[in-house]
This record gives sequence, C-alpha cells and structure tokens, in this order.
Amino acid sequence: MWREGCGPRPVCRYRALVLTVTSVNVNGLRAAAKKGFAEWLAGTSADVVCLQEVRAEAHQLPDEVREPEGWHVTHVPSTAKGRAGVAVYSRRKSEAVRAGFGSEEFDGTGRYVEVDLPGVTVASLYLPSGEVGTERQEEKYRFMAEFLPYLQALKERAAFDGRDVLVCGDWNIAHQEADLKNWKGNKKNSGFLPEERDWLGRVYGDGSDGAGYVDVVRAMHPEQEGPYSWWSYRGRAFDNDTGWRIDLLVGTPRLAGKCVKAYVERAASHAERWSDHAPVTAVFEV
Repeated sequence: MWREGCGPRPVCRYRALVLTVTSVNVNGLRAAAKKGFAEWLAGTSADVVCLQEVRAEAHQLPDEVREPEGWHVTHVPSTAKGRAGVAVYSRRKSEAVRAGFGSEEFDGTGRYVEVDLPGVTVASLYLPSGEVGTERQEEKYRFMAEFLPYLQALKERAAFDGRDVLVCGDWNIAHQEADLKNWKGNKKNSGFLPEERDWLGRVYGDGSDGAGYVDVVRAMHPEQEGPYSWWSYRGRAFDNDTGWRIDLLVGTPRLAGKCVKAYVERAASHAERWSDHAPVTAVFEV
C-alpha cells in the first residue's frame, strides 16, 4: 500500500492510495548535491525518485544522497567512470531489482535499472543522447533497436503478473513539435530526427510493432506546448523557456489512466537550478 491522500476535488470527500513518482536527470549527482539536490530530496513528497546521469559510484557520493534517511536506494553506475549512471530511490524496499535489459552491449553502461514495488515495476532510463554524423548516433540507434522489443516483453510480463509498468527517465527524444520550443531549427539535430520520433511513436503505438505505452505527462496536458524539462545552460534558454520535453514518464495504459496530476518542478530562477533538467512528477491514485 502507498500513502493515503485526498482525492482531487475542491473539498476532500474521500481518501485514496496515492503513488507519486519523480524523474530527473541530475547532470552529475555529486555536483547536484552541492547545489541543492539534497535539500530537494529531503523535502519531496515523492514515493519513488528516478535519477539519470548520476556519473558516480555509490561510495563517491555524500551520505545524504548515498543512503538518505527514509529511502531505499539502488545505484547502477557505468563501467566507464564518470559517465551515465542511473538510480532509483524508493520509500519502500523493492521486491526485486534488475540492472540492464539483457543487452550485451549496454548492460554495463549504467543506462537502465528497474525495481519491482507493490503492483508496479518502476524503471529509470538514460537513453543515449546521440550526435548526428558520429558513432554516438549509431550507438543511440542500436540502443533503440534493442530496447523497444524489451519494452514490449516487459509490458506483456507485467500484464501476466497483474502489474503495471512506469519507465521514467531522460529519453533524449522530443516526440512532437509541441515538445520543444525551437522545433524548426532542430529538424536535423539528434533528439528530433524523424527516425527517433518514429521510434518513440512505436513505443506509444498499439499496432503489431508497437509497445502500447502512454506518455503520462502528455496525456495530462494534451494541448500544451511543453511543459519543458531541459534547458541548455547556454544563453538565456531557461529564462526564455526555450526548452525540450525529453524527460518522460511512460506507463502502461491502466496505470496512466490513474494519473491525477503531472507537472514539471521548474526552478523559480536560473540561479536556483541544481541541474540543466527539472524534476518531472506524476501522481497516481492506485
């Protein structure tokens, strides 16, 4: 069971079990901890927090983020020191943990971990960012090619077990024009390439080659531009809200249908940011 919360009405007339999940790319957890992440973690109401781009092994982290009071933590670093790395913080101890998704190439790169919690599998994903015309883009395509069948199989296994799935993370793809401010200027850049957008469409697709997941935040904000979750440190991107919506919470339809609130925890000012990404949070009545 999760925390008991008030139903989404002007006057609270019933109580419901609430699951709150947050995902954020911390852009280096040691640096983020010095800039305000530890204080944010201490104050969050989330039940589960998924981190990406941790870029550190557990023993390198300060105590307040390595083993914070009240949290069970799973760290999955990359074998390449100082790169990638994902983590899951949960108020409840997980029933099972799986690092990687059965990929010979990618399981040691610190890009995926999933934990089983009561009734739901929650995963933290850091999909490669890519760069057009380089090996990094080819690496991204190889990851995508292996990961989609895994997502399909994960959803099928979860359905068989009566569970839901929520894959949280930095997907490094903006799906539609509404998902980045300067979409016209990024048509030929990694993150908004037709091949990448088509692939993400298959993650959401229901056909024979689709995985049938739901973009939880977009489902809650179907007509909105954004809400953006990443802004370059260059220029005045944050101040002008020239951002990208690439930090996604992607869930099975039954779980997505239980979402009652989804939002980006955008910092009040540029100076108060502890990452170039902002936390993305969804609240579910389960």
